[in-house]
Amino acid sequence: MSGEEKSPARAPAARKSARSARSRAREFALQALYQHLVGRNEAQDIDGFTRDLAGFFKADAIHYDALLHGCIAEAAQLDALILPLLDRKLEEISPIEHGVMWIGAYEFQHCLDVPWRVTLNECIELAKEFGGTDGHKYVNAVLNGLAPKLRPAEVDADKAAGKAR
Repeated sequence: MSGEEKSPARAPAARKSARSARSRAREFALQALYQHLVGRNEAQDIDGFTRDLAGFFKADAIHYDALLHGCIAEAAQLDALILPLLDRKLEEISPIEHGVMWIGAYEFQHCLDVPWRVTLNECIELAKEFGGTDGHKYVNAVLNGLAPKLRPAEVDADKAAGKAR
C-alpha cells in the first residue's frame, strides 16, 4: 500500500457535483466494495446502507447494482484476471486499489457500452481520489495490462488510430 488512503466516504464536495451519474455509481460501488473487502459485509447489507448515503439519488442505480453485485459474485474470477499482473500478493494490495481493479475488470468484461479508455480513466480517477498516494499508477498499470486481454479489438483499434500505446 503506498501512502495514506482516504476514506471512500469523504470525496471533495465540489468535485462530486460535476460528476456524471455513472461516475457517481462507481464511487458508491467502490465505497460498498470497500465495506465488503474490509468488513466482509454481505452485499444486501452494504446495498441498504449505501443507498441511504447522501447523494445516492444522483447515481446511476442500475450501474451501481451491476458493479456491486457483479464484483462480489465474480470476485474469484476478477482476482484470477488481476493476479497475474500484480508484482505482489493480492493480500498486500490496498482494499481501495483492489476494489477499483475489480470495477475496471468487471466493466471491461460486462459493460461493453463503456469504452475501455473511459473505464481506465474513471478507475484512475477513483484511485487518485480515494486511494494511496501512488495507487492510481498501480491501478493504471494493472488495468492497462488487462485491457488488451479483455477488449483486444477495441484496444487494437485505438492503437491503430494513435489513441493508445
